[in-house]
Amino acid sequence: MMRCKICDSKTQTIISLGKMPVSNAFTKNPNKKEYTFTLSVVFCPKCYMAQLGEVPKPEVMFNPNYAFFSMTSRIMGEHFKDVADEIINRLKGSKDTFVVELGSNDGIMLQHIKKAHIKHLGVEPAENVAKIAKKQGISVLQKFFDDKVAREIEIKHGRADVIFSANSLLSIEELNRTFEGFALLLKDNGVLMFEDPYMYDIVTLTSFDQIYDEHIFFFSGHSVKELGAFHGLQLVDMKHQNVHGGSMRYYLKKGSNNKIGTHVKKYIDLEKKAKLNTIKGYLQFRDKVNKICTDLKKTLLKLKKHGYAIGGYGATSKSTTLFNYASIGPELIDYITDTTPTKIGTFTPGVHIPVKDREHFLQNKPPYTLLLAWNHQKEIFEKEKDYRKNGGKFITYFPNIKIW
Repeated sequence: MMRCKICDSKTQTIISLGKMPVSNAFTKNPNKKEYTFTLSVVFCPKCYMAQLGEVPKPEVMFNPNYAFFSMTSRIMGEHFKDVADEIINRLKGSKDTFVVELGSNDGIMLQHIKKAHIKHLGVEPAENVAKIAKKQGISVLQKFFDDKVAREIEIKHGRADVIFSANSLLSIEELNRTFEGFALLLKDNGVLMFEDPYMYDIVTLTSFDQIYDEHIFFFSGHSVKELGAFHGLQLVDMKHQNVHGGSMRYYLKKGSNNKIGTHVKKYIDLEKKAKLNTIKGYLQFRDKVNKICTDLKKTLLKLKKHGYAIGGYGATSKSTTLFNYASIGPELIDYITDTTPTKIGTFTPGVHIPVKDREHFLQNKPPYTLLLAWNHQKEIFEKEKDYRKNGGKFITYFPNIKIW
């Protein structure tokens, strides 16, 4: 029985997806032996945290060639501009303000904080994306954040008015040490803001491909409330975000007598209705996952039987889970198109589907394309309107199979 990584209680299994390669380990040598681990999600009935049962070592997941660059998405650029504007407005009228971002990536958010002449620091462990941020003049500390690093920052820079993080906390196994660091680094009247995929959305959509090695925790209002309380932080607000297939932004402050926004009750009540505070809320999840995989594979096999070529769009981490669990490989998907320079010319982890550049996609024009970056559907449909106008069709698979 797995123990909870937050409170050390016994956990209950939600789903096991079997042996899986590291999601972002795109390779130029498909014959090279790959690292694998057992991918499963468990639930803690005491602190309500859904989490991976087994986690690869951080250096296996986040190596110097880590391949995700936030700035490649226009919509994410707009999203993080909005985040920066919210932080800047929050700090108006205050003196000697300091903003810290955990997992600052290529500086997509902090570039706006810098332009506003606000003292800032990004904490980013991945070397290649940290270098890009530094080239823009953004202050970056290339380390994994924990309580020790928080003390270093406090001594050198002072405490923070705002600590922000997006799509990073879910990837930190030693999350208690991270929250200890937040409690230490945050000013008494400061705010911790973080956003990650929302477990309610994952269960509702059955978007199981959000389960992969980098996603160690799957947050809900229930679990964040408990996690914060363990470290003297109180959940004071929640704001739903229409990014990454449905994310939640959580706001926490020090103490236990803060004013609580009405959205906290709204979303916690929603989670209770879906029974996500017990294992019962997850019982049908596995059956729905298996149905999506079966239906998708049947659809692809049928198209192949009729002689159609099928492409993939977006060499995502999520697609690693889908392809390997559903046993979908190059016999069904001819290639995947992507714009990330470090992924072009590689093969996907595990099943080894080749990754091609967008020019290949535009010339090749497959009659059907599996939309793997489905969380960017609106942006992609807009970008590839000529492909669709000329008869090309996209296939999506959440919450069921649909051909557009």
